[in-house]
Amino acid sequence: MPIIEFNKVEDVIAAANNTPYGLAAYVFTNDLTTSLKMAEGLEAGIIGINDPVPATPQCPFGGMKESGLGRELAQEGMESYLETKYVSIKLRD
Repeated sequence: MPIIEFNKVEDVIAAANNTPYGLAAYVFTNDLTTSLKMAEGLEAGIIGINDPVPATPQCPFGGMKESGLGRELAQEGMESYLETKYVSIKLRD
């Protein structure tokens, strides 16, 4: 997992989206505003916020761009015409 220093969230989103793939993305932050901006802006089918393993059988699985269209598992598996984004945020105990 690459670690990138940044000053503006928009720059990180642009760098992360500068790829033909979009299966999953991971964000580690203590800032809720940053996490929501990242979840909204990242072009990935699965996004883990402070969660290194966000995929579970009951949640939709699939990517964007060259990582594929459509979803497997969950209700979204039947709705292949959607571009669903799954965001997981792990809060501190």
